[in-house]
Amino acid sequence: MATALAPSPYRFFDLTVERTRRVGPSTLRVTFTGADLAHFESLGLDQSLSLFLPRPGQQRPVLPREHGDGWWAAWREIDEDERAVMRSYTLRALRRGPDEIDVDFVLHGDLGPASRWAATAVPGQRVVVLGPRVADNAAVRFRLPRSADSVLVWADETALPAAEAILAALPAGIAADVWIDVPRTADRRPLQTAADARIAWQVAEDAPDAARGARALAAMRSAARRGTRPYAWLCGESTAVTSLRRMLVRERGMAKSDVTFVGYWRQGVTEEQTRAELLTKAASRT
Repeated sequence: MATALAPSPYRFFDLTVERTRRVGPSTLRVTFTGADLAHFESLGLDQSLSLFLPRPGQQRPVLPREHGDGWWAAWREIDEDERAVMRSYTLRALRRGPDEIDVDFVLHGDLGPASRWAATAVPGQRVVVLGPRVADNAAVRFRLPRSADSVLVWADETALPAAEAILAALPAGIAADVWIDVPRTADRRPLQTAADARIAWQVAEDAPDAARGARALAAMRSAARRGTRPYAWLCGESTAVTSLRRMLVRERGMAKSDVTFVGYWRQGVTEEQTRAELLTKAASRT
């Protein structure tokens, strides 16, 4: 007898824009709503979502008719000028009654399709989100070990929503050293946490000639260590987080398993190029 496959922990959600709000000069918060969100479940923290946006002139994103396990290949077969724009984002908040989710968009002017869409988003616009229908899923990367007595966090503006959620969830008493790299001084905002947190903002406009990776390395190297079993969460620009992880493992002797690092983006490379590289690497291993 064939064994039935377990249902996927993810599904597609048809949503509409409810409202937008600026939360800083570089960030726009978009609130989405929809009946499908009754089935949306997440632990929050750094929950990753795939957001599908319509092309200019479209009323809704163009996706394959069937949203089953083969959606990726079917989406790729749609003409590039017609298929939905896909971008990865972090869940900022989930609220019940009414069911709503918040997603923060970093505004880069006219440099990317998601930034362009967000800058002109209005209530009623339709999107599709590939998100979780089970709360504990593999797209939540922050996993604080029970043995950890301190936390190291580095995030740039793209990972700030996740860092906010993580800090809000940290238990009282745990030591947390946090570095947030943002474009402008006005992008700084209060971060709520019960942890014993030292929070440092690194502002690009204050040091325009210094690469964010270099700023992060210098700050983390000079910080006094707290605790004997730290856990690190490093998310944002790919080169920066890779350099930080290497430093923590090689210079501080942290176990690789105690360092979570995710490259949300890479300087000078589009998300399409990054996905194509990943597909090429995956194919070469088969």
